[in-house]
Amino acid sequence: MITNEHMLIEQSEKLSGEVSVFGAKNAVLVTMASTILASGKFIFYNVPASTDVLYMISLLESLGAHIIFNRIENILYINSSSITLWRVCPEIMKKMRASILVMGPLLARFGKAEIALPGGCVIGARPIDYHIKNFEKMGAIIGNEHNYLKVSSNRLQPQTIVLEYPSVGATENIMMAATSVKGTTKIINAALEPEVLDLVKVLKKMGAIIEVQAPGIIIIQGGKYLSPIEHEIVPDRLEAGALLLAAAITGGSVTIKNARAHDMDVFLLKLEQMGHTIQLGQNGITLHACQDPKAVSFKTAPYPGFPTDLQAPMMAAQCLAQGKAVIEETVFENRLVHVRELQKMGAQIEVYHTKAIITGVDELYGASVIASDIRASCALALVGLAAKGITIMTGIHHWRRGYELLETKLNHLGANIQVAYGKPMPVIQKTNRLAKELER
Repeated sequence: MITNEHMLIEQSEKLSGEVSVFGAKNAVLVTMASTILASGKFIFYNVPASTDVLYMISLLESLGAHIIFNRIENILYINSSSITLWRVCPEIMKKMRASILVMGPLLARFGKAEIALPGGCVIGARPIDYHIKNFEKMGAIIGNEHNYLKVSSNRLQPQTIVLEYPSVGATENIMMAATSVKGTTKIINAALEPEVLDLVKVLKKMGAIIEVQAPGIIIIQGGKYLSPIEHEIVPDRLEAGALLLAAAITGGSVTIKNARAHDMDVFLLKLEQMGHTIQLGQNGITLHACQDPKAVSFKTAPYPGFPTDLQAPMMAAQCLAQGKAVIEETVFENRLVHVRELQKMGAQIEVYHTKAIITGVDELYGASVIASDIRASCALALVGLAAKGITIMTGIHHWRRGYELLETKLNHLGANIQVAYGKPMPVIQKTNRLAKELER
């Protein structure tokens, strides 16, 4: 649904204070999908009320689950006993690509699954392709009929699965399906992101026998009876990263009380290389911003490399840093769309295929910008905190998909961010060059 909801972001003073982060969206979605594997009542804590979580609730309810979400205490109750269906409707699939994660659990529980492809796409997109090929290797029969991916198997077989790329979704989907397969399934070149390891923890609590080995190997001894559990979702390292960057870009000092530093090693290293001070303690992670940050270069990579989901927010910080930064995106080929919006605000960025070269400037200026995805929305909001004047950001449904109350947390730290409705008034773009001309 198209609305005129937009966000007004004013230039902020130095942010300061303490906040906590919710459970990771990328962990809770797959954890919710895993409830299909066992019949009974699950309880999950620290669940964000992001739009994607609400979409996954709708998906599971459409399959027959009974769900109660206490959005005040962020507790999610799922009774999977009443799940009797195995078809995911197109409307939900088009809204949330993560709905592909129910394929493995449905195949494990019912021996079949019907998943509507996003936008009626044909099979072949890389993330889906990794799922398909390996389910076929395990003995599934897969067809495409009326824009539905139809998967069925009388009995999946244990296999050694080698992933060409450590896909998070494929790792999770195969691992969940393999819990129902008698014998040993081995995933080589598996993704080992913190969110994947949180799923491993969930499945082991449920009764699965899973072993994680370096480098990138997950071994599942399948066929065990699984039971419902209670579980607290791992803290969101991406939300934590956004809050630390908000302190950095405004020259402030912020503590993230429940952030886990060992999930963010490379990201924290880059912040230190910029000149910011990072303190680790029992109260989480604290950043004390330096006043003259230096530009740093990085390349995104699967965990434990620099996370692609922090590329756009980190680019925002480089726009005001001293020197030049070279950022290379290696995970998603279309992850530099936010550059043109940053350029509207006076950022000096050149793009060459999947590489961006950022030359730091002294000042940025508020503008009317459009968020194209979740992490782009974060990047634009961060720049808005440091830009002169007011930034108007539309497309904030992406912000809602990825974050719950992040604007409230930023305001608690000293920001001035408001959500408004109606047709936004245009902001006169004032680039560095225009500013100099006006000063003459």
